[in-house]
Amino acid sequence: MVSGDRYGGWGGDVLAAGSPRARPGRVLTTDVPAQTGTVVEDVDTGWVGAVVRVERSGGMHLVVLEDRHGRTRSFPLGPGFLVDGAPVRLLPPRAPAARAPGGRPRSPSGPGAGGGRTASGSVAVAGARARVARGSRIWVEGKHDAELVEKVWGDDLRVEGVVVEGIEGVDHLAAELRAFEPGPGRRVGVLVDHLVSGTKETRLVSQALAASPGSAAHVLVVGHPFVDVWQAVRPRTLAIPAWPVVPRGRPWKEGVLAGLGWPHASQADVARGWQRILASVSVMADLEAELSGKVEHLIDFVTGDALDR
Repeated sequence: MVSGDRYGGWGGDVLAAGSPRARPGRVLTTDVPAQTGTVVEDVDTGWVGAVVRVERSGGMHLVVLEDRHGRTRSFPLGPGFLVDGAPVRLLPPRAPAARAPGGRPRSPSGPGAGGGRTASGSVAVAGARARVARGSRIWVEGKHDAELVEKVWGDDLRVEGVVVEGIEGVDHLAAELRAFEPGPGRRVGVLVDHLVSGTKETRLVSQALAASPGSAAHVLVVGHPFVDVWQAVRPRTLAIPAWPVVPRGRPWKEGVLAGLGWPHASQADVARGWQRILASVSVMADLEAELSGKVEHLIDFVTGDALDR
């Protein structure tokens, strides 16, 4: 699980005008699987938290929610929750899935979460246990990147024993490589935002690799063209025609939220906006190929570390 403030202080007066609980009349409830990372609110108590896990106790299913302070609390699955202000009934999540032995085959009709497939489209085998973590790693720039990779490829990564770590920006790549000392059985795959010709990111990556020439065979850096990983979510997934264009000099995420007509005045608004974006993603087809193809490449690279021995 990725730590950090996932909620941005989501809360407020739920009985105020405009709150879903203040509206008279019948409100339709939607069934929503209690997937890890989904931010929900318990109607009775007002507790807001991200789903950590679902467990059984006394013959019933409980969902464990973690709030922005790291505190956890359990609630019975079923009705009585809100997601993005809409009433939902939480259901047990899809059973954990693993990839079939011998590779990560894809469905001929494309990726999907159902029909014995993981969210990334890999063939699923029920009941497989997570593998002990490899020495190799996948590095991403920040929390949002890590959460998105976990959302789509989490089942695959656990079965393969691959850990995804944030390095807080490509500025730290050279120092992280020196500290990690890549080598046989310790490969590093790095995903970089906005890795296009002439950018700061391209220059920093080149400098980092030049500073570690002896480990070049054990390091793979790939990048996508998007300013931020948010843009790697296909607009149709959010039911928008395109991502807003942000004027140069304006903070990008706040500018995007403003362009979408979403709250954008504070860091809490940014956190809520990201959770809304992340919640729209369920399968790899919800992402642009410029990102998903690069993540697939990194997974194949780091899981090939046995060839180093």
